[in-house]
This record gives sequence, structure tokens and C-alpha cells, in this order.
Amino acid sequence: MQEITSINNNLVKEAVKLQQKKYRDNENKFILEGKKCIEEAICAKLNIEYIFVDKDKFQNFNLPSEKVILTTEAVLKKISTTDTAPDIIAIAKKKNSSIKDLSTCKKVVLLENIKDLGNLGTILRTSVAFGADAVVLYGKECADMYNPKCVRSAVGNLWKIPVVYIKEFNELQKHFYKFEKIATLPRAKNYLKNYKTTFPALVMFGSEADGLSDELIKFSTKQVKIEMSDNVESLNLSVSCAVVLYELFL
Repeated sequence: MQEITSINNNLVKEAVKLQQKKYRDNENKFILEGKKCIEEAICAKLNIEYIFVDKDKFQNFNLPSEKVILTTEAVLKKISTTDTAPDIIAIAKKKNSSIKDLSTCKKVVLLENIKDLGNLGTILRTSVAFGADAVVLYGKECADMYNPKCVRSAVGNLWKIPVVYIKEFNELQKHFYKFEKIATLPRAKNYLKNYKTTFPALVMFGSEADGLSDELIKFSTKQVKIEMSDNVESLNLSVSCAVVLYELFL
């Protein structure tokens, strides 16, 4: 293992650049922060290039020594995207999925133009927890799943199922025409508790700001809403996803 203590080291500078989307895209790499996330990545055999570890706390981790870079709190603060830097940060290759990875999927979650990074990470984690086979990020304005905030929110679940970006409706239509397409709408006539899922199923959620587009509402074959108190207008998107996927997929 090597040791780096300067924030001006070239490897440190390259890691810091990955805080920006254009560099993540160009290098096909991303930042992982914290013990749990990195342990999950190692277990999943993600392609990790190197791991920065506080040299005074290295003994607290069980890590592949050939990947380890012993470093200082100052370097970790430089690379980290959080107010309080963790003791361990890794740089890994993205695990990119394509529409071909959807060929055998029966339970698919679609998020249209989702922009909130915390919500996206939480929904990816929830989708894994409730048995989804894949997640589709649909539209031209979806957030970057490899943004550090999303990676942290997903808590090691970012790479456990395929996550596929689809921008064009004709591509979506071509792949999912045989699916039951379930639109989640606040004013749907059918209550979630009364709906029995037919598989394969595509469950579609719109962004909190805009909801599902008219295009996807017309594309849907079923529409459902969550039954809840009249005193509350709506739920947070990630909470809604958890309720719906628990009912429809488990």
C-alpha cells in the first residue's frame, strides 16, 4: 500500500474532479464515501481502483491492501462531498447498465425526470428491498445516479439491480408494450389496496414537482393511488414508492 499526505497530489486532484458530473462521465468513475458503502461495493465485486483511508484508523477496516492509500484527515476532507469527511473514501468504475439488461425483468420501477438526489438514492435502495428487478430513469432531466449524494442515499444498493436511462418514448414503448403499465396518481380512481398486480409490470412515478407526464399517463394500462387521510395532500416521493412497491411487488 502507498501513502499520500498532500492535498496537491495528482491522484487526490483526480479524485476531487469526480465531484463533478462531466468528469464522472468522462472517466466512467465515481466516489464512494463511508465504511458501509465501500464494504457493500467490495462484496459486490465492484471495480474499485483505490481506497483512501485515514492512516491512524486503518486497523478498523478489513480492506484489500493493494487498493489502499493511507492518508490524512485533510486529504479526506478535500475529496469528500460531506461537511464531515468519513475515515474512508473509494474511487470505483461505474457499473453501467443498458436496455438489454431489462430483457428478463418482470418487476420494473420507472422514475420520470426525477431530480432530487436524496430521493433517487432512497428509491433505488427501496426498489432493491421490495424485490424490483430493475429501475428505469426516464426523460431528459433525470438526476445522475452517480452523484455522491445519491450514492450515499442508496447505501450500497446502487449496483444491486440494473439502473437504465431511457430518454425517448419510442424506446420505452418498444420495450414495455407487453407490460402492465401502472401509473401512480394522486387522483386515480383505483385504490392501491384493491389492486392485484399482473406481471410483468412497470410501475411509473413522476417527480414531486411535476408528477407523471400526460404521455406516460396515456401509456399506462392501470392507474392507482395510495389511500390516506384527507388532511394530507401528498407524500414524499420516496415514501410513496416504498408504500406502492411493498403492496405491488411483495
